[in-house]
Amino acid sequence: MAGFLVRRLINYVVLVAVASSLAYMLAASALDPRSNYADRTPKPPPAVVDAQLTALNLNDKTPLIERYVTWASGVLHGDFGLSVTGTSVNEDIKRRMGVTFRLVLLGLVFGSLVGVIVGAYAAVRQYGWFDRISTGMSFVVLAIPVVVLATMLILLGTWANENIFHAQVLLVSGEYSDGYQGGFWGSLVDRLQHLILPTITLSLGLIATFSRYQRNMMLDVLGADFIRTAMAKGLSRRKALTKHALRTALIPVVTYFAFTFGTLLTGATFTEKIFGWHGLGEQLINSIFTNDVNTVAAIAFLTAIAVLVASLASDLLHAALDPRVRAG
Repeated sequence: MAGFLVRRLINYVVLVAVASSLAYMLAASALDPRSNYADRTPKPPPAVVDAQLTALNLNDKTPLIERYVTWASGVLHGDFGLSVTGTSVNEDIKRRMGVTFRLVLLGLVFGSLVGVIVGAYAAVRQYGWFDRISTGMSFVVLAIPVVVLATMLILLGTWANENIFHAQVLLVSGEYSDGYQGGFWGSLVDRLQHLILPTITLSLGLIATFSRYQRNMMLDVLGADFIRTAMAKGLSRRKALTKHALRTALIPVVTYFAFTFGTLLTGATFTEKIFGWHGLGEQLINSIFTNDVNTVAAIAFLTAIAVLVASLASDLLHAALDPRVRAG
């Protein structure tokens, strides 16, 4: 098992290096930091602009490969360089990454767990009312873009506050209430209230995806010989389904886990912008508009690292579920 994980880790590290390098090359080629100085009044002299861009490692007159080597050497030492405003990219990213990963991890855990449970139960009750309703709802959710889904949840949350709770229970903007003075537990509850709707927004798509995937995998093993053998040896149907069928059906699902994480980060970009969360997704959009090459490249690098960690978690789950992997 150790050899399997080491081989996978080496592959992932190579992929992260390639993905990050391509992301920097694309950002440095497509974005134009020089245009940020064009509308200033008075317009700075070209020599001053060149000097400033060179200091930020953003001068398009410097060969791209030379800029890339400077950026990559800094990354190897944990330095992502400077933003277009001259501030440290590291400081801004450090502040925002906790916001994004807190939201993404909660959405991933909640969405995948609920999706697996819904899919497994729908397979066991194939063609029953739960199976038909969950199937229909999954297709509806998958057909709705994240932007539309988030807007609908904001409207629903506002309506629920006014007509059901008669209080501001579901908060729709920001990570927390500015100036809130309620002590530790009060602040924790306030943050949870802000977290509910964004988490649901990210989770619904995962629930729909994982439930469909898990249902199909579960149906493939329900009629397998080893399930009938387990029941013939005296195991109850429930134990045979949970101990053998569900475990076997989960193997391809956990493999899909890592790929879902990358999609979830993309969805978080729109979710953060709509709900006013100041995370990496919001900063990525702002950085593209301001031609901030180093910040865009830093976010791409962190995203690749996050997917690497999710892939390793997927491999560990795979090894835990499949004894053939541990034996290898």
